[in-house]
Amino acid sequence: MVDIDISGGFWVFGYGSLLWNPGFPVAQQKQARLNGWHRSFCMRSIHHRGTEAHPGLVLALDRQGDAYCDGVAFFVAPEHAEKTLAELRERELVSSAYLETIQMLETDEGPLEAVTYVIDVIHEQYCGGLALEEQAQIMSTAVGGRGPNTEYLWNTAAHLEETGLQDADLSWLAKRVKVLVSDQS
Repeated sequence: MVDIDISGGFWVFGYGSLLWNPGFPVAQQKQARLNGWHRSFCMRSIHHRGTEAHPGLVLALDRQGDAYCDGVAFFVAPEHAEKTLAELRERELVSSAYLETIQMLETDEGPLEAVTYVIDVIHEQYCGGLALEEQAQIMSTAVGGRGPNTEYLWNTAAHLEETGLQDADLSWLAKRVKVLVSDQS
């Protein structure tokens, strides 16, 4: 965890489930870009979207020098800051696979700093580099404490599309997993 001055409120960067389920009062939001990182299903989920016996996959930010991730910066007002940060930490740091960081985001109104959760590449849940088909096979059957992995994938893909944010790999995965699920029925 990082030391964060939240007395004036704070920004948090959403790129996965925070896009469609922030779980906290949002005072303001704006599209934002994080350079040097890409959105990737590079974290095995053993709690929320899978189990230790059958891990699912969830999104994380994986460092890649020439990459970028488009998402949404959410502002948390001062009166909600302490509770929200505690709840974010409980949600995002359930295992030590995510690292809490402060990152500089680009927005149309200029740069801003935001709390951003990124993958710890030396953690055992890190699985960067899986082929898209392998990711699809895993997500089509995994289920965890917060529900099926398919729900996480489809909600994220739908929300990205609704907000006009493009992610070709995620769009491909959403379509492919729908085919796999229909073939399993």
